[in-house]
Amino acid sequence: MVIVIQCKDKVGLVADIAGVMAKFNINILTMREFVDINEGAFFARLVVEPYNDIAVLQNALQKGLPSDAMVKVNPEPEKKIVVLVTKEYHCLSDILIRNHFKTLGASVEAVIGNYSYLSNICERFGVPFYEISHEEKDKVAFENEIKAQLAQYKFDYLVLAKFMRILSPEFVASYPNQIINIHHSFLPAFIGANPYKRAFHRGVKLIGATAHFVTNDLDEGPIIVQQTIPVNHNYSLSDMIRAGKEIETSVLAKALHFVFEDRVFVFNNKTIVFE
Repeated sequence: MVIVIQCKDKVGLVADIAGVMAKFNINILTMREFVDINEGAFFARLVVEPYNDIAVLQNALQKGLPSDAMVKVNPEPEKKIVVLVTKEYHCLSDILIRNHFKTLGASVEAVIGNYSYLSNICERFGVPFYEISHEEKDKVAFENEIKAQLAQYKFDYLVLAKFMRILSPEFVASYPNQIINIHHSFLPAFIGANPYKRAFHRGVKLIGATAHFVTNDLDEGPIIVQQTIPVNHNYSLSDMIRAGKEIETSVLAKALHFVFEDRVFVFNNKTIVFE
């Protein structure tokens, strides 16, 4: 069973948490904690032995912690996600394979694409696919159609698996800290479109990928995972793009693993990740 806690820091918090666990005769298997000294914020993730009355335990923890405490006892062990895509298949195919073999840590409820290119792979894996075109309509109408489709599903996160459309602030605000994006660059370098082309012409020696939560600031949301790989003058633009796709897939998979296991806390446009 997992417990996650976020609150103002104070002396004795770890002892207070351990005291509640002892009172209920619950053994703590692992505990990770972090204190942001500058902000006076405390974060903890515990794995404990199972306890039947989750509501009673959560209430006891809530009473023993600062009044602002966010406490979740045994969050949903398997999350539900909807994936948004455009044309590129590499990140989606990895998600669908992991979903098929029950290693994703979440269930893919549906895939929404603004083209029909990836409907076939979704059909093969038995996942509903919905085409919602952005063409010949304004952004408001396009996003309202997506929202209407999303309303048909209960989900924890939206995963942008190479969804190449910029979402409006209004859309993002509807799903706070629920939208996860994979960006084909080691942010903050090469924000926006065509990063590989710009990196190639710049002659970079490292390329990377960044998985982050989406906010109103383009590609500047809280970063979950980043990774780089070396490149050199022998790499053509197509070589760089091919290598980039591999690292994008890896980084997104790692970020989703952390998020689905409740290892990620968002605070002040940053993340605390208990790997």
